[in-house]
Amino acid sequence: MAVNLDKEAYYRRIKRLYSNWKKGEDEFGKVDAIVVSVGVDEEIVYAKSTAIQTWLFGYELTDTIMVFCDTKIIFLASKKKVDFLKQVAMTKGNENANGVPPITLLTREKNESNKANFDKMIEAIRGSKEGKTVGIFSKDKFPGDYMKSWNDTITAEGLEKVDISAVVAYAMAVKEDGELSLMKKAAAITSEVYSKFFKERVMEIVDADEKVRHSKLAESVEKAIEEKKYLGGADPSTVEMCYPPIIQSGGNYSLKFSVVSDKNHMHFGAITCAMGIRYKSYCSNLVRTLMVDPPQEMQDNYNFLLQVEEELLKHLKHGVKISEAYNAVQEYVKKEKSDLVAKLTKNLGFAMGIEFREGSLVVNSKNQYKLKKGMVLSVSLGFADLVNKDGKKDEQKKYALFIGDTIQINEEDAATILTPVKKKIKNVGIFLKNDDEDDDEEDGDDAEELLGKGARSAALLADRTRNEMTAEEKRRAHQKELANHLNEEAKRRLTERQGDQQIQKARKSNVSYKNVSQMPREKDIREMKIFIDKKYETVVMPVFGIATPFHIATIKNISMSVEGDYTYLRINFYVPGSSLGRQEGNIFPNPDATFVKEITYRASNLKTPGDPSVPSTNLQNAFRIIKEVQKRYKTREAEEKEKEGIVKQDSLVINLNRSNPKLKDLYIRPNIAQKRMQGSVEAHTNGFRFTSVRGDKVDILYNNIKHAIFQPCDGEMIIVLHFHLKNAIMFGKRRHTDVQFYTEVGEITTDLGKHQHMHDRDDLYAEQMEREMRHKLKSAFKNFIEKVETLTKEELEFEVPFRDLGFQGAPYRSTCLLQPTSGSLVNTTEWPPFVVTLDEVELVHFERVQFHLKNFDVVIVYKDYNKKVTMINAVPVNSLDPIKEWLNSCDIKYTEGVQSLNWTKIMKTIVDDPEGFFEQGGWSFLDPEGEGSGAEEDSESEMEDETFNPSADDEEEEQEEDSDEDYSSDTEDSNFSGESEGSEEESGKDWDELEEEARKADRESQYVEEDTTTAANNNNNKKRKLRPSGPSSAPNKKKRRS
Repeated sequence: MAVNLDKEAYYRRIKRLYSNWKKGEDEFGKVDAIVVSVGVDEEIVYAKSTAIQTWLFGYELTDTIMVFCDTKIIFLASKKKVDFLKQVAMTKGNENANGVPPITLLTREKNESNKANFDKMIEAIRGSKEGKTVGIFSKDKFPGDYMKSWNDTITAEGLEKVDISAVVAYAMAVKEDGELSLMKKAAAITSEVYSKFFKERVMEIVDADEKVRHSKLAESVEKAIEEKKYLGGADPSTVEMCYPPIIQSGGNYSLKFSVVSDKNHMHFGAITCAMGIRYKSYCSNLVRTLMVDPPQEMQDNYNFLLQVEEELLKHLKHGVKISEAYNAVQEYVKKEKSDLVAKLTKNLGFAMGIEFREGSLVVNSKNQYKLKKGMVLSVSLGFADLVNKDGKKDEQKKYALFIGDTIQINEEDAATILTPVKKKIKNVGIFLKNDDEDDDEEDGDDAEELLGKGARSAALLADRTRNEMTAEEKRRAHQKELANHLNEEAKRRLTERQGDQQIQKARKSNVSYKNVSQMPREKDIREMKIFIDKKYETVVMPVFGIATPFHIATIKNISMSVEGDYTYLRINFYVPGSSLGRQEGNIFPNPDATFVKEITYRASNLKTPGDPSVPSTNLQNAFRIIKEVQKRYKTREAEEKEKEGIVKQDSLVINLNRSNPKLKDLYIRPNIAQKRMQGSVEAHTNGFRFTSVRGDKVDILYNNIKHAIFQPCDGEMIIVLHFHLKNAIMFGKRRHTDVQFYTEVGEITTDLGKHQHMHDRDDLYAEQMEREMRHKLKSAFKNFIEKVETLTKEELEFEVPFRDLGFQGAPYRSTCLLQPTSGSLVNTTEWPPFVVTLDEVELVHFERVQFHLKNFDVVIVYKDYNKKVTMINAVPVNSLDPIKEWLNSCDIKYTEGVQSLNWTKIMKTIVDDPEGFFEQGGWSFLDPEGEGSGAEEDSESEMEDETFNPSADDEEEEQEEDSDEDYSSDTEDSNFSGESEGSEEESGKDWDELEEEARKADRESQYVEEDTTTAANNNNNKKRKLRPSGPSSAPNKKKRRS
């Protein structure tokens, strides 16, 4: 027969059934034989009889009777089914080896009463133990003459019937590894359908303000499982719904799985959704509540419900009575929020497997069964009939909260969630309210009643029409608020840190020999030659006839030259005042001591009679050996410097569980060795471990990760997991704060010599394979991330860059795509990576913003003013507005100017005198609008005064020198006044008023300009209305002040 039967699984499971029966616990002790009869009924979806068939054989066998006796098993079925069952019946003496009784197969006769076969089965029942009672599944009642005649036969024989549904269910409840993998797959598919289809669809409905019935939405979910993209690669023919999806909202809630979605329209409040998907006969279940603009009380109740579920999972362990777990949750609710005890669902879940709901293993106060490792439960708990105090309409006044997951029971740990769909308030809350709606609150109710469906959008449109506020004006208003807050916050922060002084590191003092006895007694030293002691890294030189040791660290550099008959060796030493390298300390331990700056030795190149070698040989050898020792010393010092400041990490706690989240065949950057090596990343209890094929290990702890970034392979040649660390870690003899794991998803190189054709079969096949590979890799990485987030209870969350908000820029040497995430600005595909934490950013300044330039630069200033600013060069000018919009949405202050500033000098000035900086306006010197409006409010004469700049005292000299090399207050000030004029233009004044103001300002500064020139300037201003900081405004201001 074409259909194969898993013999090993059959023998394992029938053996388990018989061993439980022989123990004689509960109802098993009352029965002499077990009878399982399955008829034909299309309406029955779940039955214990069909479940035990699927469990034993992998298939449902209709019109089949199975009799399990003490010493034999009898199957009565049609000829085809008998042929199928022969795979386990033809054992020929292996019965005892398998530990189960032999099987007798009887073929059903279609046109006769099957009396002969029934008699054989009754005879077997009579011969089993006492032969008086049979175990049956009392709820399973199949229609048809065949089943009726068999049941009548049992009744006629006077056999006592005992319901064994509960004990058989308990025997089947513990799942094998194969069953668990199927249930995990079912749970994963349910999670995918919910996340990718249902949640997205609800978001669309809310966003578009659609009217959709619950029943229609439920039907669309059922259709979604026919599409492969939601099934995670599973065959659609193996996937079906456990029950029709249940969607409820608008005050009508029933927190059960026996209800159906009604035909009411979905209400934008608390929306409960329950759905379960069955994969290869094994079930899963998921329940979530989506909330649209939830009030604070609803959010608090929901967060408490999450805590209740967590409490339940802690108690669901191997060996715990179900009733004890239920009572513990009840006590927890009573203790924390006693008013919600009556609202809690009566049952908190049930066991699940081939049957969706196992009635004998329900999580309630009466169930005395003990949980066992390997059981799979559907936990579902909620609060019903909650009152929304803010609700005005009937459907708003009542709401319910309902959550549920598929879980697996463990030995000692809390139960594992198999449906890792995020359920925190930020993941299920849909927040619509914005600033525009606040203005409409007074007449909002009337508008909604009159306008119905379009009330919200119409009200917003009316508001927008009345106020005529453009996006740019809103941005400016918000930026003005941010500017005030920025200066206050920065001043407070710097005042707090004022006591912290940076300690300048003293130069390391190296002692060659602690006492005279350590001095070497070499022949070269006695003969007044240069000797290098490699052990103590010391050069012993003759100085005025005395052997004097100098540690290698004191030598700055050496040079050797040959002039005529002599060789010269010049040795330069480090002394106070000499220019030291960046890596060297600048303070000497004893700066008042006498230092030797340089020593030069001369030796002859001529060999005199009697000498064993040329005298200059000593200098040549000394030159070579000093270089070697110096190189070795500097390498060691560099390694020690790398280790300085390294924060000692906790040890990685290895989880020996084989089911740890793991990704294989990845490369690590930066490389551990010179060549890149593949390896695998595995998530353990408190961190990740990367193990290369060579055996190298790199550990990254969860508590040391500042940003975990997942860069998908969409539009990229690699797929990346990037970790930006709080504290650097050491590997490959270097310290690293950025570590990433990646794999390539396509051809990095292309053979240009190959003949290309658009419709070439090989190329099309290669493209198809690459697409499939990308999809497979993305799914694997996403699955890994979800498991890690579940393992860490979402303490570690992966950020995904928003590609749509990305912009080109050059933070290092090459241009790359910089993409914002929820908490950072990153580029992880190029190396070195670029990661900026948004919480650490003080403000962003745009330089070289001019109309005739195609690019501008972005300067990121950090809250820690001692930290060097970050420059991003060559950003296309068409990205300016999107970047502004993004920064504004992140509450980050930005400014812009026409020239590049000397940021090193600016930051030094701020750090040296923070109080003076903020007294003179703080960061407002970068904001031309703030200065212009301030000057206008005070007096017109103040327009000639300087705006704040860090080097105000030296302004006159800088004006005369007109230096472009350093930060110049002249040109900056002129730009500000030009920009402030532009801002006045935009505030609503007409051109005549602006011309009059310009003339008045010119007269006051004893500078009278020709009318034509003024008109020309104003025309320029007209053209530059959007960015009035153009170059034309700068010369005017400078000329007035001369």
